[in-house]
Amino acid sequence: MNIPYEWQIGWRYTRASKRASRNTFISFISMISMLGIALGVAALIVVLSVMNGFQKEVRDRMLSVLAHIEVIAPGPLPDWQKTAAEAMRNKEVVGAAPYVAAQAMLTREDAVRGVLLRGVDPAQEPKVSDVGNQFRAGSMNALVPGGFGIALGNELANAMGVRVGDKVTLVAPQGTITPAGVLPRLKQFTVIGVFSSGHYEFDSALALIDIEDAETLFRQSGPTGVRLKLADMQRAPQVAQELAGTMSGELYLRDWSKQNRNWFAAVQTEKRMMFIILTLIIAVAAFNLVSTLVMTVTDKQADIAILRTMGAQPRSIMKIFIVQGVAIGFIGTVLGVLGGTLIAANIDVIVPFIERVLHVQFLPRDIYFISELPSDPRLNDIATIGIISFVLATLATIYPSWRAARVNPAEALRYE
Repeated sequence: MNIPYEWQIGWRYTRASKRASRNTFISFISMISMLGIALGVAALIVVLSVMNGFQKEVRDRMLSVLAHIEVIAPGPLPDWQKTAAEAMRNKEVVGAAPYVAAQAMLTREDAVRGVLLRGVDPAQEPKVSDVGNQFRAGSMNALVPGGFGIALGNELANAMGVRVGDKVTLVAPQGTITPAGVLPRLKQFTVIGVFSSGHYEFDSALALIDIEDAETLFRQSGPTGVRLKLADMQRAPQVAQELAGTMSGELYLRDWSKQNRNWFAAVQTEKRMMFIILTLIIAVAAFNLVSTLVMTVTDKQADIAILRTMGAQPRSIMKIFIVQGVAIGFIGTVLGVLGGTLIAANIDVIVPFIERVLHVQFLPRDIYFISELPSDPRLNDIATIGIISFVLATLATIYPSWRAARVNPAEALRYE
């Protein structure tokens, strides 16, 4: 197969030459441009993979406590089994459990904390959440009807200064009307367990009690609603819309993305801005490629003039330098994609090694609740970065190649 001479000459200009120091210098600058593109691409892939990892880690910890979808009734739901059965007809729904949700105050001696109280059925709750596996002390099975036991998040337990077996007083917002006025409803509970989801918002404010005790305390004739678990949590918004059209009664459906809309919106904005900022690194490397090609055009003016006198058209001259720039951009992009993907996939090994060598800890567990740097390389991110890098490198070749095509052979050979 005959390779066009434009490709051959362009590739030769990209490689190092041992015959002339100027050619070696030009090729060295080409290598620097190539490495600049590779470093920019690798940095962008690693940073976005780490951000994806943090987002996935926090999301998974949220969903270990939250349900994928909550079916909420305007009042108590006396026949929750019927509602659960209707929801389970959708093939995406794999679990359902009733719950009672309310806000209350928890007191012990001088400590007072506002809590999000959730009444759960210990037999049904494992179908929709993993909170039962997160107990550091005690067990969720110790929540029994009439026992008035309570399980607290570890941060909440620490703030209250309580351990398993201690007594706490729950103050319900609904008061009891008496001749003396409205008196707060108080009930003493025994701490039967302490759980840790790894998410501060829940560990510092969530308290679990038996669902029948919650109905008794808040004088409800049924649960607040039904919590659902899906086979694919990413389809929660679509499944919620489907269920809203098939389930009977006045029900409100809320999926997990709506419950944490502000947090996920903030993370997406941060990721988008980080993508733009780090893309500028690739753009700088691409502009550096412009200077490399301009230097090459200046150094190769005699060669260009000779080719023109031999009958080469301006379009062919442009192709030579486009091939050189595209080759540099392509190799730099491939090296960056491979290197960035390799680092992102093995960051759980690389970061601990650096920590051991430097005797530092980047993520103290007592602050971040995550001891290892998470990483989640995604194919669509990697492909997008690679395409953007290659396109920027290709665009960078247009001006230098156009300038090479305008070289006047007579002027170029005058002093040769």
